[in-house]
Amino acid sequence: MSEELLINITPQEARIAYIENGVLQEVHIERSSKRGIVGNVYKGKVSRVLPGMQAAFIDAGLERTAFLHASDIAREIDEEDPTPSPKAEGQIVDLLSEGQEVVVQVVKDPIGTKGARLTTQISIPSRYLVFMPGAQHIGISQKIEDPEERQRLKDIIQNHAQEYKPGGYIVRTVAEGVSEEALVKDILFLQKLWIAIEEKQDSESTGGLLHEDLPLVMRTMRDLGDTDLEKIRIDSRETSDKVNKFVDKFIPDLANRIEHYPGERPIFDIYGVEDEIIKALQRKVQLKSGGYLIIDQTEAMTTIDVNTGAFVGHRNLEETIFKTNLEATQAIVRQLRLRNLGGIIIIDFIDMTDQEHRRQVLRALEKNLDKDHAKTYISEVSSLGLVEMTRKRTRESLEHILCETCPTCSGRGSLMTAETVCFDIFREILREARQFDAQKLLVLASQSVIDTLVDEESTSFAELEEFIGKPIKLQVESEYTQEQFDVVLM
Repeated sequence: MSEELLINITPQEARIAYIENGVLQEVHIERSSKRGIVGNVYKGKVSRVLPGMQAAFIDAGLERTAFLHASDIAREIDEEDPTPSPKAEGQIVDLLSEGQEVVVQVVKDPIGTKGARLTTQISIPSRYLVFMPGAQHIGISQKIEDPEERQRLKDIIQNHAQEYKPGGYIVRTVAEGVSEEALVKDILFLQKLWIAIEEKQDSESTGGLLHEDLPLVMRTMRDLGDTDLEKIRIDSRETSDKVNKFVDKFIPDLANRIEHYPGERPIFDIYGVEDEIIKALQRKVQLKSGGYLIIDQTEAMTTIDVNTGAFVGHRNLEETIFKTNLEATQAIVRQLRLRNLGGIIIIDFIDMTDQEHRRQVLRALEKNLDKDHAKTYISEVSSLGLVEMTRKRTRESLEHILCETCPTCSGRGSLMTAETVCFDIFREILREARQFDAQKLLVLASQSVIDTLVDEESTSFAELEEFIGKPIKLQVESEYTQEQFDVVLM
């Protein structure tokens, strides 16, 4: 399996495409004017405590007040009982009070009308470790399966962590097989970083930024730059030089894989990334067999409908349905990653009568999700044939970054027909004719509505004019949408 990272840099934005076997799997976009704030640490102030929701709103200097739930509030470290535990069992009114200053970290970007989601359980990542100042335990990534290696890593951290400020550590997957010296350097780096944050905390005013996470490109090197990557191609000489310096210092294993792309043709065009991004904004996703998916993203959840489409199969209906659903599992996971869909996701597979087929489709979905870096949870197939799942959402989806709500339909995805608007106009004319004494009336509407009034509805329009006993003039307003109209008294 070949894996590559393509990095496209412009003054306005940075874009990263993750290519697997020549196919786009993920795309990450960060705009200079709208940088994500996940991982940032702020000095905030409690602006409101909500006992009924077991939560509080925090003023952290952001556009909107941010949300902090009681379960995300860390307990002070007890020297006699260092067991890490959030204050989930306590009431929010016992944990926070209005006006109280608190150090918080962003775990979810503001999405739509919702403010950022916060935690006081601070975690600072480095290449091999994650430092948690409010904890005392040492955790090892579950993807490191060798018991001896897990114990070796734990022993190294235990032997050296006690020399510094108290806190817990999580050993990341990329630390497997790493030398003791490299891990100690990471511990020292994290300790210095935390000391700097503490010092800034004393001098910074409320709402101040104490620590900012790395920009997208460097963050990707830290988090996604695993050993399976064959090439990292960057189309900016300046960024390429910065990345080379960064990896030389922190990730030397990647140094020989970084390559500057000097070509005239845009790097994303070579791999068809631009076309794939456009496709990822559409509702319909074609499957190779002829079937297709319909993906609808709403504020509450994302729904995915699987259809056989033009695929008729070769044996029987059940086998056709099974093959379509099996193919759909791979396409669904790719779309989840590509579109960065999160929250509740409902998948409506085509109904299968064979229980073994249901199990195989569910297993295929789980297997494909193993490649996904985001945390997911899948339920069993429900009695209605639906699969309910959740995918951790920290940043906005591709659609939310690149698109905005349609000003014409306000996000509904449909408009009232010209005929419906005509009937609304008739009712409004009757209301105004009865209420006010006017010599004549003027109807302002869009071209399509006026055309319907003088064509299909001309008879009804003439009868209405005769009924109210007043002339009605029609006028096209080119700026009006199909649903907009005005009835003016003259």
